Amino acid sequence: MFRRVSRLLLSFVMLMAGAVVGVSATTGTAHADSCYTWNRTLSQGSSGSDVTQLQVRVAGWVTSGERLSYDGQYGARTAAAVKKFQAAYGLSADGVAGPATFSKIYALQDADCTPVHFSYAELNKCNSDWSGGAVSAATAKSNALRTMWKLEAMRHALGDVPITISSGFRSRACNNAVGGSATSRHLYGDAADLVGSPSLCRLAQQSRTHGFSEILGPGYPGHNDHTHVAFDPSPYWSAPTCGI
Repeated sequence: MFRRVSRLLLSFVMLMAGAVVGVSATTGTAHADSCYTWNRTLSQGSSGSDVTQLQVRVAGWVTSGERLSYDGQYGARTAAAVKKFQAAYGLSADGVAGPATFSKIYALQDADCTPVHFSYAELNKCNSDWSGGAVSAATAKSNALRTMWKLEAMRHALGDVPITISSGFRSRACNNAVGGSATSRHLYGDAADLVGSPSLCRLAQQSRTHGFSEILGPGYPGHNDHTHVAFDPSPYWSAPTCGI
């Protein structure tokens, strides 16, 4: 908590300092951040790794069934996701990512780039190095980060209520130990099993609008005690008890 408050104060001080020296809020000047710093304003037509970094953080702000690409291209779909992000946090929803948008992102992330309400430890209760899955350790960890940002969006949309994760990344050994499917998305690091409150059905229903392409919940075999969300190249939703 202290770290997050300190970051907010730092962003405020730097914003005031920028104002003193005459830096316009539309120039694209960003405030320093220990995770990642944007150095220009981004809008439709922009491209590059900084666009990809933005896409990771706004991919949870999409329409039902939509999935935002992490392709480094700032197209109409990225602009629409940015608008939803901006509106959700009380910013001017113009679809242009500038200092105000970046400052909000900085306030929402910790030094390791995870969103403030989630951590790598929550997404990996299997081992410490993300190895042994269906993809490289680096890819599994990167996938988990993308999942966390979608969950952060979902958490905020639900009224900033806590979301509890019972299982995330699994190595093949961990997956076999719990009787997981040989093709489980947990092996890729992009899956999370959600439990507790809100209700499992509420979680399943809400997750449809936050970029998840695989949703399994109550009524689907083996999923009456949790809601499973993931990013699957072949979209599939099934939670019959919840009307999905």
